[in-house]
Amino acid sequence: MTVAKEMLEVGEKLVNLGHKVILPAFTEDYSKLKTDEERHNESYQNKINHDLIRGYFDEIKESDAVLVVNLEKKGVKGYIGGNSFLEMGFGHVLNKKIYLLNDIPEMIYKDELIAMQPIIINNDLSLIK
Repeated sequence: MTVAKEMLEVGEKLVNLGHKVILPAFTEDYSKLKTDEERHNESYQNKINHDLIRGYFDEIKESDAVLVVNLEKKGVKGYIGGNSFLEMGFGHVLNKKIYLLNDIPEMIYKDELIAMQPIIINNDLSLIK
């Protein structure tokens, strides 16, 4: 959730393009937190208290696609963290389209990311169908 502000911006742009958008729970709240440590502490508590991982699975099941807003983090361009990787896996198993805002990053699970065959849109939201 370190890119919560950017997720809100992308969500707004998608709505303007006519898409129905479901953002992760508490995205707006996370966008107001100042440090990664605050986001981390808030994040795991919310995941447990609100059963968010199962909730995201249910939302993905009812959706047409998953978009991962993969920006640079920790010096890795296009970083995809644990939650996003898990949600991509849900989408893959459920035969949903998976979109990446940016290229697949150089990470230890790059093979798995490639195997899910995401559609890389290079910041062009008009490519989401």
